[in-house]
Amino acid sequence: MTSEKVERSDQEWRTSLTPEQYRILREKGTERAFTGAYWDEHGSGVYRCAGCGNELFDARTKFESGSGWPSFYQPADPDAVETEQDRSFFMTRTEVHCSRCGGHLGHIFDDAHDQPTGLRYCINSAALTLDPAATEPVEEV
Repeated sequence: MTSEKVERSDQEWRTSLTPEQYRILREKGTERAFTGAYWDEHGSGVYRCAGCGNELFDARTKFESGSGWPSFYQPADPDAVETEQDRSFFMTRTEVHCSRCGGHLGHIFDDAHDQPTGLRYCINSAALTLDPAATEPVEEV
């Protein structure tokens, strides 16, 4: 993971991302449950930010939450993601975004009681790319 921030103009983001990636990463959208490329993915590797390539989650921390979105119990590095309060849609949630480019990834919930951290990072597939060749050791939080 690199801490160098990625800053692009709106037009540069539109050019480098698919329309769905742009809608999710830059406009804080979400994909419908059970429709994304990675909700049922079980391969190994590292999940990276689709916007900037930042290493976000190790596939070994992915679990089946039943939510219809890829779910992870911890980021690859605590500094890979940042969080902020999200009060949209008449509820309060914690938004997760990439610490490198600021792209919206999804939300974090504290309802994964059967996982080591008790957390569920509920992430949009369109915000991710899977790098099957890369694996890092997983250290439990």
